[in-house]
Amino acid sequence: MMARVPPRAYIVPDWHRCKDSKEYFNKIIHKKNRKNFGLLESPVMPPYAAVDTLDYKIFISGKSGVGKTALAARLAGLNIPSVHHETTGIQTTVVYWPVKLRENGRVLFFRLQLWDCGENALRRFDHLLPSCKEQVDAVLFLFSFTDRTSFQDLSNQITKWTESTDCLVKVVVGTKFDLFMHCDVAERDVRKFQETWRLPVLHSGGEVSDGLGDVAPILNCLAENLWHQDCVRAGAAGRQQQHETGTLP
Repeated sequence: MMARVPPRAYIVPDWHRCKDSKEYFNKIIHKKNRKNFGLLESPVMPPYAAVDTLDYKIFISGKSGVGKTALAARLAGLNIPSVHHETTGIQTTVVYWPVKLRENGRVLFFRLQLWDCGENALRRFDHLLPSCKEQVDAVLFLFSFTDRTSFQDLSNQITKWTESTDCLVKVVVGTKFDLFMHCDVAERDVRKFQETWRLPVLHSGGEVSDGLGDVAPILNCLAENLWHQDCVRAGAAGRQQQHETGTLP
C-alpha cells in the first residue's frame, strides 16, 4: 500500500530474506531477538566486511494515542508498551538497518535515530519542537485506523512541516491496522489521500513476529527515500560547484 516512491529503486527489496544478507543482519539480531543499541553503540563487523554507516534523524509526528512510542519500539525490536502513557518529553530510539544498493552491490548500515515527543509536551514547551526539527532528515506521519480524527489531521501536520522545509522525506504510517473490527478509516479514504498528497502510506499493527517482516517495509521505505534524497542533494551540490567554477556548459 504505497503511492509515491523514488523514480528508480536504489536498494535491493526484501534483502533481509536473501542468503547473502545474513552476515549483516546477524549483527542486529541475537537469539531471534533484535539487539538494543544505545546512542554510542553500533554493530561490529569483521574487517573484511566493514561497511559505512549513514546517520539520519527521524521525527515521529501524530496525535496523542496513535502509537508513536509503540511504533518506535516495534521498529527497534523493543518491548511494545501494553498501556498507553503520554510521552512527557523527547524520547529517542536508535535503529540500525542494513541495506544493499542495487547499482553496485555496496552494503550500508542506516542508523536511524527516532525522535518521539508527546503532543501535550510540544504544546506546553516551546523549545521542544525546534529541537525536534533541527537537522531532521525525515518525518513519519502517523494516524490510527481506529481514530478518524487522527487521519483527518494528517494534512494539517504535513502542511506545518512543509512550510518550514520541503527537503524532507515524508512517509505516512497507519497504526492499529490489525484492529479491523474497530476500523474508522476506509481503504478508499487512504487511496484518495495518496492521490492528493502522493506520499507513501504503509501500515503497522498486530503481533510482533520473530523475524523482520513486520518492520522491513517501513525501514526499507525510509532507507530508499533517504538514499534518494541524498543522491538528489549530491547532484544539486555538484551542479552548484560546477556553476561556481564556471564549468557548466
